[in-house]
Amino acid sequence: MKVKAKAKFIRQSPTKIRLVADLIRKLPVGQALDQLKFSGKRAAGPVIKLIESAMANAEHNFELAKDNLFVKEITIDQGPTLKRWMPRAHGRATPIRKKLSHINLVLEEIKPSGKAAAKKTVLEAPVKLGVQPKKESSVKIKESVKEEIVEPKGEEMKEKGKVITDPRMEGRRGHAKAEGGAKGFAAKMFRRKSG
Repeated sequence: MKVKAKAKFIRQSPTKIRLVADLIRKLPVGQALDQLKFSGKRAAGPVIKLIESAMANAEHNFELAKDNLFVKEITIDQGPTLKRWMPRAHGRATPIRKKLSHINLVLEEIKPSGKAAAKKTVLEAPVKLGVQPKKESSVKIKESVKEEIVEPKGEEMKEKGKVITDPRMEGRRGHAKAEGGAKGFAAKMFRRKSG
């Protein structure tokens, strides 16, 4: 049973991460984590996280034992490159390329346990709209009632002496948004300053 995990867009060049990946290839998971924890490389951090994530996937999704796993494959691919510039003498600009990496990890069992499939979630049969289900069917369709919402207009907003204000007209500069007033940038430009 293979368990896969990926880490994408890691801010380190692939050659630096490959140095760490070569240390743990074909090792059992416990030994691989010990090897990474005692290596002095910065690239060991994301690889440790990825192995722990793959172990959690194996335990939760496939019900596999953590002690029975080893690193079958680990590949480091190059991601996109961020292009930056550094000013130099005589008005020149020299390029700086910040490379990103993608890590693909595959764990496999040392001794096969016989568990071949992931946990299956129980799904109900899909219901076709417009077709009435049979009376014997256990699937129930709820009929939704559509309510029409009518927005009141200017004259309808006044009810028996009460004035209902539209909340869309309120705000920081609600006085400028009144009917016929300037909106947006023009309101800001031509706003009178008091004082």
